[in-house]
Amino acid sequence: MKPQHSRPEAASRIALPWIVRLRYGMAVGQIWTVGIAHYALRIDLPLYWVGFELVLLLSSNLVLARRAKRGDLEARISTSTLLSWVFALDTLCITGLLMLSGGSSNPFSGLYLVHITLAATILSKRQTWSLVGLSMLCFGMLFWIYTPVPQLEMQYREGGGLDVRRTGLWISFTLAVLLVAIYAGRISQLLRENEDAFLHMQVELAKKDRLASLATLAAGAAHELNTPLGTIAIVAKELERFATITSRDDAVAEDSRLIRKEVDRCRKILLRMSTDGAEPAGQATETIEVRDLLNYVCSGFERERVRVELARTDRLSLRIPVHAVQQALVALLKNAIEASGPTAQASISVRANSQGVAFVVTDRGQGMSPEILRRVGEPFFTTKEPNQGMGLGTFLARTLAERLGGSLTYKSSEGAGTSAILKLPASVHSSLVVKAGSWRNA
Repeated sequence: MKPQHSRPEAASRIALPWIVRLRYGMAVGQIWTVGIAHYALRIDLPLYWVGFELVLLLSSNLVLARRAKRGDLEARISTSTLLSWVFALDTLCITGLLMLSGGSSNPFSGLYLVHITLAATILSKRQTWSLVGLSMLCFGMLFWIYTPVPQLEMQYREGGGLDVRRTGLWISFTLAVLLVAIYAGRISQLLRENEDAFLHMQVELAKKDRLASLATLAAGAAHELNTPLGTIAIVAKELERFATITSRDDAVAEDSRLIRKEVDRCRKILLRMSTDGAEPAGQATETIEVRDLLNYVCSGFERERVRVELARTDRLSLRIPVHAVQQALVALLKNAIEASGPTAQASISVRANSQGVAFVVTDRGQGMSPEILRRVGEPFFTTKEPNQGMGLGTFLARTLAERLGGSLTYKSSEGAGTSAILKLPASVHSSLVVKAGSWRNA
């Protein structure tokens, strides 16, 4: 029977390596305790049967450790079922040891609680209550079937000597508390981390769903835009012919040529969408130098509005999805220029080290409040006026950075401007040749 994909099964797989360590620790603790009791306290114990139970515990744990190492998901018995049987075996082994060493008067009978706690943490209710019932039955048998130990049945030692029973109770309580606190606490932490990872995965899936919807929307828009763009190009061409032949008007002719140029630009964008759209952003990579990348990014803006700082990295070669990174930087630089006002400059700088490459785009605006900073990067969130932006540029830039293994973060304080930092991992740059000079002189 294949294991069921339930919460107890997932919890059991997470906890399995820690259960193996716990059982090894219990075996060592039992050897240590039996040795002290038999040789130091002169308590007569049947070492043959005690050794048999310890061998049974260790041999079963070797099988359990092998299962934990292989992580066999197709085993006939599920991990939760296997652990329930292991806990039952441990309960029987503890019962056997207690029967051989004083029964209910043995202070280490409190160790039953350790397995019950672990079962309640990772197993199903049915398995937990089954173990509770077995533990109650075994503990009840200790009152009737056991080998008496005189030292444990003495309430007090005359002359103020060592009270073995009370000392044992204290040691048993300490061990039980430590085992529950350490192992059960660690298992609970692992389960919480697993749940956090699952929630993070859900967030990532939601992002991908939004990207898929945007891709569908973009594909439909690209298909529908071909016809009106063709019509605009034909009309602009006719208008240019009219302005140059029929009724000469240089201004109209120049405007017509500008319209045709922008239409051609739109068509190239649509063509690039159809060419690169089938490949994930992190796979359609090309090699480009930083100065060439920034030349393209800044070509669409007035030079006096942009200040470029390369910090001696103009010959840095990057292996990146060029068009995607260009569009991300264009979007960030456009936002910075708009935030800086009609006359102030925005800046873009490049920094490289062993960890990767960072593009820093800084504006001279009024900055962002903490509330806005928390929402930057959400799709369709924008602080611009209506019809001035859709709030997708930053979202797409952040998504691209995360796909490449990098990040997009913001540093801002109200009244002091904002810096957008697009970081790409070290794997994207293949060579770095230090060369003096600025981007403007390249």
